[in-house]
Amino acid sequence: MHEDVTARARTWLAEDPDPETREELAKLIEAGDLDELTARFSGTLQFGTAGLRGELGAGPMRMNRSVVIRAAAGLAAYLRGQGHGGGEGEGDAGGLVVIGYDARHKSADFARDTAAVMTGAGLRAALLPGPLPTPVLAFAIRHLGAVAGIMVTASHNPPRDNGYKVYLGDGSQIVPPADAEIAAAIEAVGPLSGVPRPGSGWQVLGDETIDAYLARSGAVLTEGSPRDLRTVHTALHGAQVA
Repeated sequence: MHEDVTARARTWLAEDPDPETREELAKLIEAGDLDELTARFSGTLQFGTAGLRGELGAGPMRMNRSVVIRAAAGLAAYLRGQGHGGGEGEGDAGGLVVIGYDARHKSADFARDTAAVMTGAGLRAALLPGPLPTPVLAFAIRHLGAVAGIMVTASHNPPRDNGYKVYLGDGSQIVPPADAEIAAAIEAVGPLSGVPRPGSGWQVLGDETIDAYLARSGAVLTEGSPRDLRTVHTALHGAQVA
């Protein structure tokens, strides 16, 4: 069993695109830390209605670029299967996927990897312009007529964690049976070398989407609503910018 765990770790190491987690995993293999390797390679993070969430680190039981690329490739395959892929004709682009992220460690990297995978799969990808709250992403999906959205965040979890929330075109988190269908598509993803990830081709949205979100949010205020309330803000483990 120990040999199997080490072999799985070496296979994972060979295709890990992130120098940081490659170094981390190489040290664990060299040290022969079988307890830690077993914890990381005893299974995979399970995709459900809340997407993925877990501690950052190397291996399939942690949140890292390899796991995110696989998740994005599976989601792209699911969306193409739902008829949202691009056609063969010139200008016949695929459906739009909006991607947001918070200020956690690796969030921006995970968002860019997702944009690259979606672009490589023939979908149109649009990144929100910076770390933003999750409701901005949910709003942008409907505002821009997207077929899906991804928010890279672990919400209120401790700072060592990160996560990957998936939304479909109605701007709400996925519900059964879509979660199981996406999970199956992720499971079917082969080696990362077979996942196209171009270095460009996606859009970075401007402030117009944020302005539209603020205008829509402000519209709920009615005449006579309190305007001078004092508020307290917390960055919630770094998931927001104060």
